[in-house]
Amino acid sequence: MQSTPLKSRHEALGARMAEFAGFYMPISYSGIKEEHQAVRERAGMFDVSHMGEFIVRGKEALDFVQHVTSNDASKLEIGQAQYSCFPNKEGGIVDDLLVYRLSEDNCSEGEQAFMLVVNGANIDKDWKWVNDQNTFDTRLINISDETGLIAVQGPAATAIIQQLTETKLDEISYYTFTRGQVAGVDNVIISATGYTGSGGFELYAAAEHIGTLWDAVMEAGKDHGLLPTGLGARDTLRLEMGYCLYGNDLTDTTSPLEAGLGWITKLKKGDFIARDLLVAQKEAGLERRLVGFTITDRRVPRHGYAIENAEGEVIGEVTSGTQSPSLGHPIGMGYVPNDYRQPGTEVFVVAGKKRLAATVTRPPFLKV
Repeated sequence: MQSTPLKSRHEALGARMAEFAGFYMPISYSGIKEEHQAVRERAGMFDVSHMGEFIVRGKEALDFVQHVTSNDASKLEIGQAQYSCFPNKEGGIVDDLLVYRLSEDNCSEGEQAFMLVVNGANIDKDWKWVNDQNTFDTRLINISDETGLIAVQGPAATAIIQQLTETKLDEISYYTFTRGQVAGVDNVIISATGYTGSGGFELYAAAEHIGTLWDAVMEAGKDHGLLPTGLGARDTLRLEMGYCLYGNDLTDTTSPLEAGLGWITKLKKGDFIARDLLVAQKEAGLERRLVGFTITDRRVPRHGYAIENAEGEVIGEVTSGTQSPSLGHPIGMGYVPNDYRQPGTEVFVVAGKKRLAATVTRPPFLKV
């Protein structure tokens, strides 16, 4: 099991640690509900150094990124990022990821550069995948092990980080980024991205300096009510927003169109992996869709629970579920036939011997 550079800090804070994505990670510190509300109301900080980072650099870097991802990277200016996915050759999803358009300072003439940020559980799988597809004049560099990443999320995130940098954070709009000095650490990527829906920044730095950033943010956040926040709250926060989690809501056998990710699947951008399959799927009509649902019962829907219709026929299964700390009742997501996707439709989640009445709801579950 791998550890991030912040392991000793998590243990010193009394974090409850467990294996996640092959890494020894903090699940919670003071409690999932308390950490969740801190992010919604003030600020929380996550260690997400388990994520993977690949550099793509070369004369055909854009061509390569266009070929392996579903979104249209040609729209990116230097300093912009976009959410995307790697389709596989059967129309499923290898992984979802962020694509960053980097500056060309370290490039030779005519070259471009990108950074692909992938899920920690999929680093080895994704690294093999992108290398297997690389028939382009471009180089791939895996910088995952030497890169640290923390996410400072919540309404107070800007005020906290602004104490530590001369970079004007209010000039970094959503899904853009810049490089700057933070807490004396040079060359930090300051990215207005996150996985919580409450705003904030993600800070990428060399692994040997990520502890300095963590300590500085913890100190700067004291007067703002910042809490260290674990992966438990990260999951409840993302689910309230209807954000997908790879391995649950997205897999090698789910298409981005079924998952409601048509907005990052640019079928008109030109050829890319599985484009023809996805075009055919769209033209034929989707047989199933990923939907959100709410439950009034106190029982929490769990991954893998069956979803039934009123007649008791199994029509799908739960992919993600939790007790929403903000809403006070259970929420979840799952794949159901297209006929059951309309908001207000009643379905039932099978929890042991009990059938929980659920109402199909269009995410996000929470308006923030």
